[in-house]
Amino acid sequence: MDDADPLLAALADPARWRLVHLLAERARPVGVLAQLAEARQPQTTKHLQTLERAGVVTSQRSGQRRVYALRSGPLRDLAATLARLADTVDRAGGPRETYDRYGLSLESERLAAEEPGWADDRSFRFHRPLAGDPEAVWRHLTQTAPLSHWWTPDDLRVSELTFEARPGGRILLEYRDAEDTEGSDPVAGRGEGVVDVARPGERLAYRLSPRLPDGSPAFTAHVDFALRPTDTGTDLDVHYRITESTVDSADFVAGIEIGFGQCLDKLVTAVATTADTAHVTPDTSARTEGK
Repeated sequence: MDDADPLLAALADPARWRLVHLLAERARPVGVLAQLAEARQPQTTKHLQTLERAGVVTSQRSGQRRVYALRSGPLRDLAATLARLADTVDRAGGPRETYDRYGLSLESERLAAEEPGWADDRSFRFHRPLAGDPEAVWRHLTQTAPLSHWWTPDDLRVSELTFEARPGGRILLEYRDAEDTEGSDPVAGRGEGVVDVARPGERLAYRLSPRLPDGSPAFTAHVDFALRPTDTGTDLDVHYRITESTVDSADFVAGIEIGFGQCLDKLVTAVATTADTAHVTPDTSARTEGK
């Protein structure tokens, strides 16, 4: 249990919160606190004992009276914890910023989705420089093991994947929340499609249709990857175009720029990690053979 939990539980009760406010002004005896809080003294005593057990209140006997005082330390510690939580939420480029961006896009796209075809020919372009050569990048684009590490937006995981890297090959992608290891939450997304072009190390093009909850396609995404070798690895250019958009596809369309961009950022990291490992492995083998 977190150290703040007993204090939060103690402060959650409105009657106890009222006593905290009164004690912040000055130390007071039980009878006066009960009078000011417009409560019975036995109830007030119980509330004060709860606050004392939580560490936020202290008391001492003075003649026939028991006087209670507020301890500032636990309140400052709690305030610091809450401030850290708020800073985590508000950090630049963090998940909350992405959540808010998606919310704005979602509102806009839902307003635009008035009739079938509303998003047809909408296109998105992405560019990423990658550390690996075109052959290494191709493996990440077409083999299920590396694909499963990057082909989802942040906070999601691939739960089912088929990718047949040949013209006419079948594609199936399903993903869930990254922390949903037992399948207790609904599927976050599912898509089915087909490969149109597969030229190893050069170009990959496919059609993929995200599925609505009833299993029907939301729209068709035409995704075209062009790979170009460079002195430092590979330049990847991606053209993402929409056709056959339905009115109910707004939620999906709203997340393309953010979600697919996150996927490609994960691809950059995955390729770089593989490239670093490949550089280390030959050196290790050479030393082993030389022994």
